[in-house]
Amino acid sequence: MGQAFMGLIFVAAATSLPELVTTLYGAHTGEAQLVLGNMFGGITMQTAILAIVDLLFITYALTSYPSGPTSALEATLLIALLAMLLGLHAVGELALPFGVGLGTLLLAVAYLGIVMMLRHYDGVQSWIPVESIDAALPRTAESSDTGSSVDRMGTVGLIVGFALMGTAILMCGLALIASSAAIAEQTGLGSSFIGMTLLATATSLPEVSTTISAVRIGAYSMAISNIFGSNLLMVAMVLPADLVYRGAPILGAIDQGTAFAIISGVLVTSIYLAGLIIRSRRTVFRMGIDSALVLLIYAITLGVFYHFS
Repeated sequence: MGQAFMGLIFVAAATSLPELVTTLYGAHTGEAQLVLGNMFGGITMQTAILAIVDLLFITYALTSYPSGPTSALEATLLIALLAMLLGLHAVGELALPFGVGLGTLLLAVAYLGIVMMLRHYDGVQSWIPVESIDAALPRTAESSDTGSSVDRMGTVGLIVGFALMGTAILMCGLALIASSAAIAEQTGLGSSFIGMTLLATATSLPEVSTTISAVRIGAYSMAISNIFGSNLLMVAMVLPADLVYRGAPILGAIDQGTAFAIISGVLVTSIYLAGLIIRSRRTVFRMGIDSALVLLIYAITLGVFYHFS
């Protein structure tokens, strides 16, 4: 498996376990706006992680490193899925007899199609960049030591360790939804605002650590695919949330703030898509121009979230 697909599926799934737990528990308790705010507000938050990593850990612009087009395709398909979500919000959700929305099922089917497409494309890439900074730069001593120690482990040991660490992430996310709901009630800021800011930040911490670790060992494509894969999975989580949510389809609870969060996710993903295509090494304030724009949009998004609260 390539780095991009590993980041897209396995690393993204493991680091999204807190979101899955908070989504299911929040939907079961009827906290629809908190759940939706966490899922869709987390898209911009997690994309901003790439900008922070670019600022602190990268010499050139992060988007100039990947040696193939897979990351750009992931960003394109994520934008398509978010556009589909906005379209469903615009026309309204159609409830099916068993309590799940038709649009929710369409999103889940689209996600599975995207995974299959990316798995096939990752193995038969049709083109590679003429100039790849990823291949030109030497690995650091720290990167080499880390990689060699992991490489000495057998496949079974790696899988068991991966499962144990994923379980730890899952258990640590169990208490987040109850405390977030209490904070929303006691501060009066509203479930949607707390979900899109505090809860989304807390459940994104696994993505922070894995993205930093991937960059430090030179796995730049995995770092980017981890974020894009987590964001794709955020949209796919609407189906399990709808299954446990009682009443009308959960997408019907999307408010103005949540809709803006989806639009913000489209904007930041589009910026990084442009960066992956242009592959400029130019930096501003020690990070790529695309990362600087993403941080700016994230700051504006937080202000809009507060306004809607």
